[in-house]
Amino acid sequence: MSKKDKIETVEVDDVNLVPELLDGKHRVIPIVTGGDEPVEEVEVPEILPILTLRSSVLFPGAITPITVGRDKSISLVRAVNAEGGLLGAVLQRESEVEDPSPDDMYKVGTAARIIKILEMPNGNLTVILNGLEKIEITEYVATEPYFKARVVALRDSTPDLKSIEFEALVDSIRDVALGIINISPSMPKEAAFAIKNIDSKRGFINFICSNMELTDEDRQSLLEAPGLLARARKLLEILIREQQLAELKNQIQERVKQEIDKQQRDYYLQQQMRTIQDELGDGPDADIEKMREEAGKKNWPKEVGETFEKELQKVERLNPAVAEYSVQMTYLQLLLELPWNDVTKDNLDLKQAREQLDHDHFGLDEVKERILEHLAVIKLKGDLKSPILCLYGPPGVGKTSLGKSVATALGRKFGRISLGGLHDESEIRGHRRTYIGAMPGRIIQTIKRCGSSNPVIILDEVDKVTVSNHGDPSSALLEVLDPEQNTTFHDNYIDMEYDLSKVLFIATANNVGNIAPALRDRMEMINIPGYLIEEKVRIAQDHLLPKLREAHGIKPDELTMSDAVIEQVISDYTREAGVRSLDKHLAKIARARAKQIAFDEEPRPEITAEDVAKILGMPKFLREEYEVGGMTGVVTGLAWTEVGGDILYIESCLTPGKGRISLTGNLGDVMKESATIAHEWVMAHYKELGIDPKMFETNDINIHVPEGAIPKDGPSAGITMVTSIVSTYTGRKVKERIAMTGETTLRGRVMPVGGVREKILAAKRAGITELILSDENRKDIAEIKPEYVEGLTFHYVRTNDEVLALALEPKPASDATTVKE
Repeated sequence: MSKKDKIETVEVDDVNLVPELLDGKHRVIPIVTGGDEPVEEVEVPEILPILTLRSSVLFPGAITPITVGRDKSISLVRAVNAEGGLLGAVLQRESEVEDPSPDDMYKVGTAARIIKILEMPNGNLTVILNGLEKIEITEYVATEPYFKARVVALRDSTPDLKSIEFEALVDSIRDVALGIINISPSMPKEAAFAIKNIDSKRGFINFICSNMELTDEDRQSLLEAPGLLARARKLLEILIREQQLAELKNQIQERVKQEIDKQQRDYYLQQQMRTIQDELGDGPDADIEKMREEAGKKNWPKEVGETFEKELQKVERLNPAVAEYSVQMTYLQLLLELPWNDVTKDNLDLKQAREQLDHDHFGLDEVKERILEHLAVIKLKGDLKSPILCLYGPPGVGKTSLGKSVATALGRKFGRISLGGLHDESEIRGHRRTYIGAMPGRIIQTIKRCGSSNPVIILDEVDKVTVSNHGDPSSALLEVLDPEQNTTFHDNYIDMEYDLSKVLFIATANNVGNIAPALRDRMEMINIPGYLIEEKVRIAQDHLLPKLREAHGIKPDELTMSDAVIEQVISDYTREAGVRSLDKHLAKIARARAKQIAFDEEPRPEITAEDVAKILGMPKFLREEYEVGGMTGVVTGLAWTEVGGDILYIESCLTPGKGRISLTGNLGDVMKESATIAHEWVMAHYKELGIDPKMFETNDINIHVPEGAIPKDGPSAGITMVTSIVSTYTGRKVKERIAMTGETTLRGRVMPVGGVREKILAAKRAGITELILSDENRKDIAEIKPEYVEGLTFHYVRTNDEVLALALEPKPASDATTVKE
């Protein structure tokens, strides 16, 4: 029976029949006609307008008010009422469907007559329908302005009212229905009175079908039963199922009630235990009082103190056995452990700071100067927002270890956060305390671990942050790394603002291109390029060897290496921009020497070249020696890689053909475009270059960059390709020990390129003596220490003609090619 519905004897015109519309569904209050006389016999038209019902089933013989709200249904009701005709009331299969189609409705419904229409204040209609006869829809003949369908009347067969089986079914249904009302607290008790006082068997069955708490599918199946006897049988089956379900619910509720009673008993006993523990001085109240005492000594903002006291009072009202108690205590403990306004005093002795930085790292002058500038301003002004520095460069050049040196020089605490592979935004901002296992973000955890609000924090591998369905961590870093915003950094766990402006953040990255532009804009970018061989030798002598001797228990006079031997290790066994691999190979040498000392072999202190070969094995890398001097069509270029500079060769050759160009060597789009531009420029200037134009029509040219398995891209090989193509077409040889780098244009201009420092390192390693660069790269050479470019001759050019004049040998007069117009 519908919840909250009371069965009353009312007149049809009574406005109290108007149901409420809840959740967009039709609320039904059926009224059953009295007596056991047959339902009014009517002539059901062949075609009926069809009214779709959301969640109600109209039974024959029932007078039912329903609420109509859909425009199509309102139009149908008004039209039928005006004509005084009949309509078909049919249930739709899914009540959530707002505009059902014929496939969304059941086939069996009830023909009904409109008794009265009531206008509702909200624009809906309440229609009182009298169910007449069951119908079956054979086909829909119209959908606009409302549904019309061809129907067939299905008259219910009525059993003999004196049938013993029918009599027993009605009595059983009555008993089960009364039983359900008695055990179900949601059923109105007035329903039992109505059931006992309905004399009509047909009316009683339809009353139960309409009013018990049944699903729409069950009601529809009852309506579709072939006769009153079949309906009674199915109704009894459904009611017995509902009775068993109600009994099971009561059993579950009783068990839950007993469990709650047990919890209340346990709570009472725990409260008694808590009181006893408080008397003994070792209960939860003692921990709370200890926290309150610590809070009184904390140097934190006033708002934090007020929040702490508020949360502490909340804990006092909690039962220590509930899960929320431990969550709150963990949160309060974090607030106490955070340093808030506690800072360490900076070391403002600039000379000592410089000595510390120089002692820990060789080179890196730009970074050191930036740190010293920061200290100088603090010394003069007394306060300054810490800068956000980003050190970028190849692996192994000392970006991460520099953070420790900076912290030592400043006299600050040091923390490191590895961002490599981080994909969850909550790792930065923290989790909300409503989640199980919630924690603060890594920023707050690191500050807590450091114990001061002005540590040096390294954000390692900021370019390796990844995006996932858990958010974008790089976006969360925007607030952390913005000096204008990080004074009020919000961590989701502590749910309060924390001042990060005193923290010196130093981010590190290998590839700047992988850093989000908005994040890159908030940081001061400082490039740390790869080391030259001379610099690596100094780093090995001054830093790596002393560290390794100490780590392996070797005295200074038991392991020495000359600069030449160290350079041999660098060139034969490492190929990197930094010194990480060099450190590993020197460590292997140190272990071999430690083994010799431990076996009392008394080896010579100095490691020789023979010792290196014996310990490290055969050389892993061949020296990048220049090897193409005096050849035609083969030109030496310079390239930049993530591990430093390298030399590459551009080769070209002619084959009989139709003027096609083929590019090989795993080239990127930009490098392919450079080759096209170079060839087009050569074709446009064939006369000045002394090339017979027929060669372009009768030959194919192939341009190849060796080591085809290695991807190559970039514009810096432009002038190298021009030189190779001209050499191939003219037969002029390339001069000895000369290399070049620069971008070319269709006008023949030579444009500047990057990575000049690393490229010069590669050229010097390979034995190159002359370099051709764009005139605009002159400033890059000026920034390199003179001793590192000693022995190199630089040619600064503006046009391709100047490049060719410097790079190619003049062609012998006997080989001159005649250019015809």
